[in-house]
Amino acid sequence: MRIRLVKKNLLLLFGVSVILLTLMFTTRVLMIPDDITDSQENIQSGRTVKFQFGSVPEMTKSVFNANYKQCILNADTFPGEPQLVLVIQVHNRPEYLKILIRSLASASEVQKFLLIFSHDYFSEEINTIVQGITFCKVLQIYFPFSTQLYPTEFPGQDKLDCPRDISKDDALKTGCLNAEHPDSYGHYREASITQTKHHWWWKMHFVWERVQALQGYSGFVIFLEEDNYILPDFYHFYKEIVGFQKSKCPDCDMLALGNHNSLSDFTNLSNKLLTTSWMFTMHNIGMGISRALYYKLMGCSDDYCTYDDYNWDWTLQHLSGTCISKPLKVLVAQGSRVLHTGNCDLHQKENCRPELALKMAEEALAQAKSGLFPQSLALSAAESVEHKPHMKNGGWGDIRDHILCKNYAKRL
Repeated sequence: MRIRLVKKNLLLLFGVSVILLTLMFTTRVLMIPDDITDSQENIQSGRTVKFQFGSVPEMTKSVFNANYKQCILNADTFPGEPQLVLVIQVHNRPEYLKILIRSLASASEVQKFLLIFSHDYFSEEINTIVQGITFCKVLQIYFPFSTQLYPTEFPGQDKLDCPRDISKDDALKTGCLNAEHPDSYGHYREASITQTKHHWWWKMHFVWERVQALQGYSGFVIFLEEDNYILPDFYHFYKEIVGFQKSKCPDCDMLALGNHNSLSDFTNLSNKLLTTSWMFTMHNIGMGISRALYYKLMGCSDDYCTYDDYNWDWTLQHLSGTCISKPLKVLVAQGSRVLHTGNCDLHQKENCRPELALKMAEEALAQAKSGLFPQSLALSAAESVEHKPHMKNGGWGDIRDHILCKNYAKRL
């Protein structure tokens, strides 16, 4: 019996290796564009790659061509190096994306920004929205392992995958693909919920290692999502908090320009900062990550990729104080410069009300207006920095996810 199990595990590992080798081979082939031109020329010219949406093979080729060429929109209009880089993770909520872009358009000195939109869902509507931006430089990158590109096979949902709620005994009897690898709670993989954690880790690596426009960039990269809304003094506050971190909190690993509190007391909190342990429930919005912290995180790739939680931020919480021995210390804006507008879940749209979200954000901004653009910042509290363990959520027990995730840090 034991020998049969060992053989079955070896066969599964062999199968996973074949899948990943196929994915990596496809990646190498598709990264060779039809007409190889100097990448810096493409960056300066601002030419766009024509994205083809007609079929999965066409989309796949478009994804890899775009990631290779990295054409920056509006590069001629806004020459020079970016003073601030914002990376926005985009799924499929175009109405919320429009709200974010509307707020960006109103930001002070936005012409100094480079916006990097990282997509895991590909549509003409979303591309049109992003490529309509004219107020700063824009780069679009595309997650090459989107479930949209693999609709019937891993990393999408394979028809031979085990159903989520089948017992392991029944799964082994049926011989479904991942029968040996349920999560910590006995559930099997759902491709739709694993994608966000995959995308976040791939994006982190691609931005810091592969985006040519960031070579030599020494600032923080601010990470946002499509259902965020930034305040007009975002860049002013960014410069102030970076100066404060350098002079008064050099051991702060991360910045948090946002929090999940309302703006009801914004006028009093506008210039206030807090140092504390990074917490996924509070500091996962408007995160500022430096190249030094990126290297720390990449040193924990195995831990990130095997920890049984489908949430990237809960996983990051786990790394802080375990793989990263010294818990992450964050410098937090007590008066948030980023609002969360999402009033429905990422994977369901029945109760989405983007028009209400915009109305609430604009009303909150109107009340907070007098507190914008503080002349200086002050530390109002310094909390202890410690590891705060939590119960993992599962959803990340499949070894195929582990292996693919670990490969993002390698040259595919």
